[in-house]
Amino acid sequence: MAAPIALVVDDEPQMVSIVVFALETQGFTCCEARNARDAMAQLNRHLVDIVILDIMLPDASGIQLVKRIRAAGVLTPIILLTALSDESDRIAGLMAGADDYVTKPFSPRELALRAQAVVRRTQPPDATVHDVTLGDLRIDTTHERAYWRGERIELSATEYRVLAALALHAGETVAYVSLLNEAWGTSSHYGGREMIKTAIYRLRKHLADAGADPAIVESIRGRGYSLALTPNAPPTAESVTGL
Repeated sequence: MAAPIALVVDDEPQMVSIVVFALETQGFTCCEARNARDAMAQLNRHLVDIVILDIMLPDASGIQLVKRIRAAGVLTPIILLTALSDESDRIAGLMAGADDYVTKPFSPRELALRAQAVVRRTQPPDATVHDVTLGDLRIDTTHERAYWRGERIELSATEYRVLAALALHAGETVAYVSLLNEAWGTSSHYGGREMIKTAIYRLRKHLADAGADPAIVESIRGRGYSLALTPNAPPTAESVTGL
């Protein structure tokens, strides 16, 4: 299998070198960009598996770049590098469409392992897993896509994983820690609920845009979330024959 490709976006050469070295030790091939303009050019030129993006860039903020990437229809996972104290930036970045964040100072090896986990989660799943149909909602597990009444719902990789996790347990309460495990591959509670709340907010917005009632994603106070849909019943002999 080809090595995954990471785009590292940072205007500090030393930081780029540190991140690239850490990623390469985990089997990544890296390309680099020093500003938002170069990053968009790289994304147009290369099919990358993940973007590692600093929040501070000379020609645009990392948050603005995330918005540009998502507006261009690019669903590649994005990890933001932020300062520990910049909670508002982390929230804004997640709401703009970032999939995860790592706070500075950080362990380069931890960043590389988290990037590896994100890429692994976005690879096509085992073809033996069947699609999930819940009323007007269909989850295409092979291509990691979701449809409402036959029309595709535009979701980021993280938003899809959150919806898929809820769909696989439709009608049940999915605990916060379970969503973190299934959508982000972590059980860490630090910043976890913030990431979940932001992903749920964006997911509801995309459902509404697709014509679905966003209230089907229910908040279970203090416990987690639930998808208020039930699996479609298999066809019976009577329904097939019309008897």
